[in-house]
Amino acid sequence: MNRKTAQPTVAYLGPEASFTHIAARGFFGQGGLVPYPSIPDCIEAVAEGHVAYAVVPLENALEGSVPLTIDYLFHGSELYINAELSTPIRQHLMVHPEQADGTDRLDSIHSHPHALAQCHKYLQYHYRRVPLIQTSSTAAAAKYVSEHPELPIAAIGNQLAAETYGLEMAETSIHDFHFNHTRFVVLSLRKETLEMENPGLLKTTLMVKLPQDDQPGMLHQILSVFAWRKLNLSKIESRPLKTGLGNYFFIVDVLASEGEPMMKGALEELKALHCDVTSFGSYHTYDDLLPADS
Repeated sequence: MNRKTAQPTVAYLGPEASFTHIAARGFFGQGGLVPYPSIPDCIEAVAEGHVAYAVVPLENALEGSVPLTIDYLFHGSELYINAELSTPIRQHLMVHPEQADGTDRLDSIHSHPHALAQCHKYLQYHYRRVPLIQTSSTAAAAKYVSEHPELPIAAIGNQLAAETYGLEMAETSIHDFHFNHTRFVVLSLRKETLEMENPGLLKTTLMVKLPQDDQPGMLHQILSVFAWRKLNLSKIESRPLKTGLGNYFFIVDVLASEGEPMMKGALEELKALHCDVTSFGSYHTYDDLLPADS
């Protein structure tokens, strides 16, 4: 992808200054970014052709997978992963300037559920009795606080959100662990590998459904398909099939391109085992992605 000449339209979980916005800006630049209020809205926007790409969160290093993204991607759309973006997550407590002296008497603290969880120890120690209000994104929390200067409330979010919505940083770096990152994926209707400078690992994401006549040791057989070919799995996760209790499919990330001979052989063997396999494409990873002006 030539980011100097191309300005594709890109949906992202907004509003402006969310962590998803930061990841999208870091990869695509400023132009063509369109905020949407929820992850399903982002996915539906690209699935229906309103935008060329969507950037949505997939997994956090501390809180794990984002179930909403996985369920909509694997159950409700026919999209492909074109790139994976990893962004460092730094959380700060921010208030409206009119409430800068009132952080000891806050009525509520607002943020995305993952952000609240990432600051659990800090909140327990400093604001144990203050209600925590969940929002659709950290930026939505910051925007809400900016629109209610009369209320003694705070938001948890990133520095860009504080700058964008005119909030003051009451305390910085309140997250419990300082190695926290979030993985975002770029989705589109096309199976393609987007590239920019310094591409990272090449990965392929598969969805594997076990045969209906599931036999003992079937999961072991599936893993053996990759093991004897020396195909490294960076992740394997089960999710409900939504067809009944105890029925699952598996999400498998393989550190190889689906075009490699060993991968082609693995996919053929999985089908020979009567597994239902869907590939979401091969793509590069990009680590510590931040916009140039951050």
